[in-house]
Amino acid sequence: MQYIVAIPLARVKEIRDAVARAEMTRAQSGRATILFVDEVHRFNKSQQDAFLPHVESGLFTFVGATTENPSFEVNSALLSRAAVYVLEPLTADELTELSERARAAAMPATDLAPEARAALVAYSDGDGRRLINLVEQLAVAGGGKASIDVAFVEATIARSLRRFDKGGEAFYDQISALHKSVRGSDPDAALYWMARMLDGGADPLYVGRRVIRMATEDVGLGDPRALPLAIAAVETYERLGSPEGELALAQAVVYLAVAPKSNAVYTAWNAVRAFIASDGSRPVPLRLRNAPTKLMKSLDYGKGYRYAHDEAGGYAAGETYLPDGMARPGWYDPTDRGFESRIRDRLAELRARDREGGA
Repeated sequence: MQYIVAIPLARVKEIRDAVARAEMTRAQSGRATILFVDEVHRFNKSQQDAFLPHVESGLFTFVGATTENPSFEVNSALLSRAAVYVLEPLTADELTELSERARAAAMPATDLAPEARAALVAYSDGDGRRLINLVEQLAVAGGGKASIDVAFVEATIARSLRRFDKGGEAFYDQISALHKSVRGSDPDAALYWMARMLDGGADPLYVGRRVIRMATEDVGLGDPRALPLAIAAVETYERLGSPEGELALAQAVVYLAVAPKSNAVYTAWNAVRAFIASDGSRPVPLRLRNAPTKLMKSLDYGKGYRYAHDEAGGYAAGETYLPDGMARPGWYDPTDRGFESRIRDRLAELRARDREGGA
């Protein structure tokens, strides 16, 4: 059985060459071919489509490796014809065993102190390839030392970043964890995930933009101070930069985590958008239209409009501002938490006045 390896970022021509080699192998020996594609997520849609007819015909068995979530990076047609195997990060025990194998191969005459080995395992962060690279760095720097301690490890190996791909699945997993920690009112967890992201190289301003989103989506009118505070935190970071500005982001994250939560506006906005997308274009009632010209006035634009400031309590009880014939939908349903509980009481009072006014 022949193995063909396609390099990352391959062109369609290289894929065709691999197909031609597979056809030649089948014609000459009748044997099947395994086509292994490393970093398949780097192939665009047309390149991935080029594999499909040959997978279906059985010309070769397609094996693709990727560090990304195949649900997002592999064409659905190709993915539906494949089995997905998830490779989990190595455990500490597995990394410890691997470190001994790597040491024996790279520096057999050198002993690794237990603390040094533990530091290597921590630096590798679940990645076996990284661990082997670190051992090889020690072998070069050690120059035949009889023993390597943790101080030598820390002096030799610049602390590498945690596993974090700014455009990959780990990135979105961590921002999701941060968002859900804030929503779940857990300030410690929120700080942890924010620190993980910043430690891994995330743009603090991206984190700040997501914090602003949390203020509107999850805190909302439960605490109206959350949004200006989140915006102020981002502006503070823009002025101070790292690391001083990160404290402002941390303060905003903690505030949002402990603030009363409400997604009532978020839910109402989505409901309104869905309704409008499926509803017709209802005209604006004449009484709600402006009448800046004589013609418009003659057409009854603005006729019968009740100026709320001239009504008792500044409210035109019984009036409706929706299109004619449209019942009040009740999209916005305020919670009984935080400031929004006062909004709920106020709306209940206004609806009672509407009923008294005959609405």
